[in-house]
Amino acid sequence: MDDALRTLAELGSTDVSRRSLLGGVPFVAGALADPQRQWLLWLSEAEDGQPARLAAASDGGAAEPLHYMIQTFDSMDNRFGGAHVRSAIVHYLSNQAMPMVQQRGRREAEHRELFTAAAKLAAMAGWSSYDAGEYGMAQRYMTLGLRLCGEGGDRVLGGQIWAGISHLQTSLGYPSDGVYSARVGLATAKDSGSPLGLMRLHAMAARGYAARRDQQKAHAHLRFAEESLARSRGPAQESPWVGYLDHHYLEAETAQVFRDLGDGKRAEQMAAESVRHNAQRGRRQAIGRSVLATAHLQQGQLDAALESAHTALERLGSGNIHSERSVQALRAFRAELEPFRREEAVREFVRQARPVLGAA
Repeated sequence: MDDALRTLAELGSTDVSRRSLLGGVPFVAGALADPQRQWLLWLSEAEDGQPARLAAASDGGAAEPLHYMIQTFDSMDNRFGGAHVRSAIVHYLSNQAMPMVQQRGRREAEHRELFTAAAKLAAMAGWSSYDAGEYGMAQRYMTLGLRLCGEGGDRVLGGQIWAGISHLQTSLGYPSDGVYSARVGLATAKDSGSPLGLMRLHAMAARGYAARRDQQKAHAHLRFAEESLARSRGPAQESPWVGYLDHHYLEAETAQVFRDLGDGKRAEQMAAESVRHNAQRGRRQAIGRSVLATAHLQQGQLDAALESAHTALERLGSGNIHSERSVQALRAFRAELEPFRREEAVREFVRQARPVLGAA
């Protein structure tokens, strides 16, 4: 664990002070094989009947500042995108959280809570790096977050980090790896007492299978996700790491599953609901509008598709949302416009989108 702490501290310090050295770090799909093996070994060696740990936000103690900053960063990330908040997360992780975690002589419970909170911050650094388009850095931070989480022993958070890794892999064109990471997450969280956490992991598995065009398995995991959601007694009864998950989250992910399966009608229904209920989440609005645009296009509704895409473009062009994932979602829609490139309305959209999306 000392090695993991040292690696994370060095990575964060270099990330803050010498960004140019890390800007081109590549994503390496095979690099996650060993963390997966190590994590599964950790699960297998856990004591039989070990109680699941549900980390609670501290009312006091050493970890209280970390939990407060986690909530602050999370709110900013949801509203403005990961690229907007990424540097602040990395700076806080490197300069405040890591020195606290490295202090010796703490009680066991406090030790675990600090490691769990630091794991969450590392995972957030990974997620915001992903949203900023820095995929190699996202991979590094998420992997290091897993190592901290193992020390903290929080299976709910462990499952959620694997969900983030799955999302990253599927989005970068490795859906089989994404499915496997989702399954590792499901194995991690199955007895954690968190139906909401399981819901997200099943949704990630469905995303991976949909990208592979495996309709049967994608639908099966969507059904499992819905069943998990139905079992939840609400965020207040679960870990704070899954408090943001609800049926609107599942609608958004389901819309992307149906989009990837070519089911425009059902994708439209889910995306429209997601857009309607996520007015304060800028990134989710932008992605949802782009998914909705593609769903309209899959049904031959070019005018409706362009209307939704223009709304997404306006949000991204405002400068308030800094999210490469949102940009990529709209780029994916633009690529689907190729058969209609001779239409004047399409040419106008492509022209207006170029400053935000770059050249086609």
